[in-house]
Amino acid sequence: MTSLPLDLKIQSPRCPHLGGKPRYLPAHRAFLRRLAAGCEADLLTAAEAVLADPATEWQEYGTWRTDGPAVLMDSAEAGAELSVEYPDGGLPDQAPVLLPAGRWAVRGVHTWADDDTWVGLVQLLPAGL
Repeated sequence: MTSLPLDLKIQSPRCPHLGGKPRYLPAHRAFLRRLAAGCEADLLTAAEAVLADPATEWQEYGTWRTDGPAVLMDSAEAGAELSVEYPDGGLPDQAPVLLPAGRWAVRGVHTWADDDTWVGLVQLLPAGL
């Protein structure tokens, strides 16, 4: 499995701005952030369980329209500066989010999956035209 906290701020159609250390789960079109977990395997197992559970209490966050692939990036960076090298070298962290163009319903949840694992998930679902 290849993970978005609920502090999602969509300031551009191509760059979801995120806090924390999220990762993208392309099979679910979902972003995952570890809030508490014993290990990586526990986190991914918990995320799968939350995504599959019809009783998960999702919060709706509106819709997002995109013209195609986006970039997952730190909210502390300006999108225009993603290709600007730091003074000490290196570029800002970023990861591609391969989405088809369209409208996406955005929903999210912070939940305890078990006694030891707390996850933050944001999922994108097709929103139609």
